[in-house]
Amino acid sequence: MLDAGVAFGSGEHGSTRGCLRALERLAYTRPRCILDLGTGSGILAMAAARLLHRPVLAVDIEPWSARVAGQNAELNRLGRLVRARLGNGWTARPVRHAAPYDLVFANILARPLCAMARDLARNLAPGGRAVLAGLLDAQVPLVLAAHRRQGLLLERRLAEGRWVTLVVRQPPSKPRPPPL
Repeated sequence: MLDAGVAFGSGEHGSTRGCLRALERLAYTRPRCILDLGTGSGILAMAAARLLHRPVLAVDIEPWSARVAGQNAELNRLGRLVRARLGNGWTARPVRHAAPYDLVFANILARPLCAMARDLARNLAPGGRAVLAGLLDAQVPLVLAAHRRQGLLLERRLAEGRWVTLVVRQPPSKPRPPPL
């Protein structure tokens, strides 16, 4: 059961479907620390919690999205696994406190993904993976270049119609991103 309300993420959009496909393919990695950054309705956080039986931090900058994500988790009996919080991306206290992450979902837009590439690299555990979505095919080179500059490696590319989902990985021995 999912009520997206005014939040994004009903599961019908190609970018959300791409993230769910990526999650299925990453389940074998057994991630322990999971973040859904820009959670919207909470659909990705709930899918990860249900599939992996692990706690997931779900954060959104919009108050109504954080509220809807928490309500959806409760409706789906995942309230004890999904912690929905209001916060501004990587600067949010709960996000900083729980790092490093083994798995991060960021189904947002190309420009914010590029802007947050350095923070993602700094907060992704060695060998950790990030699922990046909300991208049209033409935006992939830009987003991929921003993440490669931070030392992240492309592991998988999934297409759902016009939408592309990227799975990037932190190398097992995590090099520090270059200084600003």
